[in-house]
Amino acid sequence: MNKNVILGLFFLSVSADSASQRLTIVSDAEYKLVFSDEFNLPNGCQPDSLVWSRKPRNNDVCNRWNSSSSKVVFIKNGSLVLKAIPNKSEPSDTARMLTGSLWTFGKYNVKYGRIEVRMRTNGKSGNFPAAWLKWQPKDWGKDPYAEIDVMEVFGRKDRSHHTIHSQMTVSDKRHGQVNTFVKEHDVTKWHVYGIEWTPNYVTWMIDGVPIGTYQKSQNKRLLRQGQWTFDVPCYIVLNQSVGEQYVWGMKPDYKATYETRIDWIRVYKKEEE
Repeated sequence: MNKNVILGLFFLSVSADSASQRLTIVSDAEYKLVFSDEFNLPNGCQPDSLVWSRKPRNNDVCNRWNSSSSKVVFIKNGSLVLKAIPNKSEPSDTARMLTGSLWTFGKYNVKYGRIEVRMRTNGKSGNFPAAWLKWQPKDWGKDPYAEIDVMEVFGRKDRSHHTIHSQMTVSDKRHGQVNTFVKEHDVTKWHVYGIEWTPNYVTWMIDGVPIGTYQKSQNKRLLRQGQWTFDVPCYIVLNQSVGEQYVWGMKPDYKATYETRIDWIRVYKKEEE
């Protein structure tokens, strides 16, 4: 992590549409910057290993081709570049493509606060990037599920998705509350995607403008069923994947190169959190 970036905080209300805009969207003076990576390393460098590791490969569609290759994760012009590329360089690897994915698992967790990431992606069919948070449970098979998707793109250049997954939303589709929000806008341009996460709600924002809120229920029965499982520390994931037809009807191009750039990621917390 770039230690010299945690020096102060500009409390501004600004647009992030310009590629040169690097100021934060946070405007609430109660929040203090507690974590930041600006990715201001020389071109070709790998991100700070004290904070980030490559996310391992598994059978999930977003992780099935994760790679340790330096061709799919690197720093360029002060931004983190995540790519998905046809696998032409690693013949011993059976993966059809190689994809870049980072996480802070075992190195950095966050619980409550404002989390913001400034990023842009391409608009190719099959494009599947995401910035998200997930709980690091003690027992992976038995503990309740908790995931907050700050943003995802499902093969469209004109919209982003913002979703929360509690134990109840993954086990009972009749959870009775909207848990995903869709925003139409150009994801190929720079935007600041963020959440405000409190003990009672999660609100998603794009360029500082709220687009949806998921609230903790007051119903004890729903709480027992896992409607709210978000009072736990989560690690951060940044990834560039390639989708499939069964994921929002995406039509991937396995010969194409997909790319997402992340200018910075920042975490703010209130003093009492």
